[in-house]
Amino acid sequence: MAAPAATKAEAEAFVKDAEARLAQFSIPSAQAQWINATYITDDSDALAAYFGTIGTEMSVGFANDAARFAEVPDLDYDTVRKLNSLRGGIVLPAPTTPGAAAELNNISTSLQSQYGKGKGTLKGEPINGSDIEAAMGEVRDPAQLQEMWTSWNDNVGAPMRADYIRMVGIANQGAKELGYDDAGAMWRSAYDMSPEEFTALTDRIWNDVKPLYDDLHCFVRAKLNDKYGDEVQSADGPIRSDLLGNMWAQEWGNIYDVVAPGGAGDIGYDVTSLLEAKDYDAARMVKTGEGFFSSLGFDPLPETFFQRSLFVKPQDREVVCHASAWDLDNVDDVRIKMCIKVNADDFTTIHHELGHNYYQRAYNKQPFLYLNGANDGFHEAIGDMIALSITPEYLVQIGLLDKSQVPSSDKDIGLLLRQAMDKVAFLPFGLLVDKWRWGVFDGSIPSDGLQKGWDDLRLEYQGIAPPVARTEASFDPGGKYHIPATTPYMRYFLARILQFQFYKAACEEAGWKGPLHRCSFYGNKQVGEKLNAMLEMGASRPWPDALEKFTGSREMSGKAMLEYFAPLRTWLKTQNQGRKCGW
Repeated sequence: MAAPAATKAEAEAFVKDAEARLAQFSIPSAQAQWINATYITDDSDALAAYFGTIGTEMSVGFANDAARFAEVPDLDYDTVRKLNSLRGGIVLPAPTTPGAAAELNNISTSLQSQYGKGKGTLKGEPINGSDIEAAMGEVRDPAQLQEMWTSWNDNVGAPMRADYIRMVGIANQGAKELGYDDAGAMWRSAYDMSPEEFTALTDRIWNDVKPLYDDLHCFVRAKLNDKYGDEVQSADGPIRSDLLGNMWAQEWGNIYDVVAPGGAGDIGYDVTSLLEAKDYDAARMVKTGEGFFSSLGFDPLPETFFQRSLFVKPQDREVVCHASAWDLDNVDDVRIKMCIKVNADDFTTIHHELGHNYYQRAYNKQPFLYLNGANDGFHEAIGDMIALSITPEYLVQIGLLDKSQVPSSDKDIGLLLRQAMDKVAFLPFGLLVDKWRWGVFDGSIPSDGLQKGWDDLRLEYQGIAPPVARTEASFDPGGKYHIPATTPYMRYFLARILQFQFYKAACEEAGWKGPLHRCSFYGNKQVGEKLNAMLEMGASRPWPDALEKFTGSREMSGKAMLEYFAPLRTWLKTQNQGRKCGW
């Protein structure tokens, strides 16, 4: 005899109970994860895995129940939305098989700790993750770059391969139990549209901005060929990935000095030098980031933020240096975790991470299941929008740059090129990380072809190639933090697009009349008020509603980014005349 159909009252009671239990559990779980990330030991690994297992089992149970209640008729809007959140909100779903959740969390915790403790070599000497990232941006010797790139990927990525394959298998079983084709389809279901519609949306946005990336790739390749010669970097074909100033060739701004043409390339100042000249330290850099949000009318950060955050790498222990923002009690215990160095990159990253914290505080009055961004791209885009406002005018306003040093409009190409080498160069990488994972999850990239699948996508989208031959004994994806940490990555691609939409909307609200790339809305309370109206919605409404609240549009589009970089695109086309572009 079939079980009686679930009722509306039962569905509502289930959601209320699940939300309360998840909220209560989230605090000790976050505290255990924080300790593990800032004090890596066997014991903190075990505690993180313990809480992770409990959380996964709880979430899987709620997800399965939510799937059962999904067909109940006449449910109100919030009940339906929360049921969808419970069903599809797990990044790594474990099947209900006894022991599966524990195994999944043990693997996941181990992979993250392997990454946190990972080391490469430079001149034969061991070098940790944050230091090797910095060195990849500073070293110009191709042999040393190749050594760092190869040692990092071989030492950190390759040993993860078998565990990663096992983790994918378990997560796929869990996703199928919840009614999804695979874990990748489950991830793509989190965007208020079908997985197929989301894939089409990201492809459409990429096609909007790809011509700009192609122009930048062509120009940068020619400059690298000029510097290193044909033996290191040929004048056509893909770019050798370790030459681009970043371990993953995801952002190229660190080699701006290599590609900046005389005159047009000089932006007139260097933020790293400005910070050093004013004796900035990590804490002061964070206070400056806080000041931007305060200028828009947001409340200052609580004192506990400064007491409990990790700003500098401790000398006495291993920590995960990868920058991240945390909300430990769903109210006001917000923190950032970084191993800050006094340089331009980290100054920008601080603004980015604080964007997460201010978003978290803005929506902290929402019910627990709405304590999130409108979609995960929104969360990443807020701080990046603020960072776009780190213009010369802003640097003058905060006393870092003297007014006489503000570059004139003839330096605009240099300013835009420097921005594009991070913002535009990132786009294909932001897209392909999850395209690779989606392929691994659905089997179109088989377990005996993981490295080939990675290299093929890197070539197709980024136009880059590894500096040394790779085989299936390699596992270069594991050398990128978000792969062992199982952090979905499409959010970063969306954020690169959304931040320009948000930035343009903020500049229009502030009444800005000049070129878009010179706008700073620092100090504009009207922008802050309108921004807060979007942020405080959290995940309570579909993302087009939130987008419309701030920008007036319901459509994600690359048009604002293209407008921002329009003068650069014209210039790049002129520079590339006579060159064979593409790869």
